[in-house]
Amino acid sequence: MDLDPAVSERLRRNDAGLVPAIAQQHDTGEVLMLGWMDDEALARTLATGRATYWSRSRREYWVKGETSGHRQHVVAVRLDCDGDTVLLQVDQEGPACHTGTRTCFDADLVWAADPGGSEAGHG
Repeated sequence: MDLDPAVSERLRRNDAGLVPAIAQQHDTGEVLMLGWMDDEALARTLATGRATYWSRSRREYWVKGETSGHRQHVVAVRLDCDGDTVLLQVDQEGPACHTGTRTCFDADLVWAADPGGSEAGHG
């Protein structure tokens, strides 16, 4: 599968030829996960409407939910202004995170602003 040259020209890849791809629930804006794509993974995603990523550890393509059933049906694909990040707006079936949680960003809060306007944890 070939990626549209107009899209390919806009991509700014890292040294491994990859761009980060953020998956976001299309109707709520919830950030679900981050994966990696090369031109082929993006082309497959655009052709099938199913989120396809490049696994850096297994060194192979994987379609989200192919084995778990937790599929990502792609609603829209956007590039950021620099072309160095892909945003996949998806309809997520079940958990997005490999740990079984809805999002990969629901634990390990590092910092949050105090609703009163001051920094949390800084009196």
